[in-house]
Amino acid sequence: MQRVLTIIVVAVTLASGAFPQAQKQAPAQRPATTSVEYYYTIKWGLQDEFLRLFKKNHWPVLQEQIKTGRIVSVTLASPEFHMPENARWDYRVTIVFSRDALARPFDEDALKKKLFPDQATFTREEQRRFEILLAHWDLPLKDVPLEQAPKP
Repeated sequence: MQRVLTIIVVAVTLASGAFPQAQKQAPAQRPATTSVEYYYTIKWGLQDEFLRLFKKNHWPVLQEQIKTGRIVSVTLASPEFHMPENARWDYRVTIVFSRDALARPFDEDALKKKLFPDQATFTREEQRRFEILLAHWDLPLKDVPLEQAPKP
């Protein structure tokens, strides 16, 4: 009788989901957002010029995309302390895109023409913004769920 009672208790416990390994895991859902970090290393002494041009010409383009919901947020950061030259970057822009923003077509050129009717000046200033760079790279981020990470 004791053995039958133990089997019933174990069966009820497993059926109730008290042991997660006995449950089927839900399929992974697509994340609600996608984050991309953009790093910029600028020639020494030209960081302020880069930032001025970024705010003048690129920030409005990003703001318009925030208004439409394509972009969820934009943050700009710079290191508080110095780094070794081979690892140095001056600005990091982190853009959080909405779920399907990168999969859907988007005409950024049309938006730039709408925002900046003087395309000659816009083009010249954007060219200058990239001329003063030493390096630029984009780093799309992938979430790694800690619940599914291997145990040490």
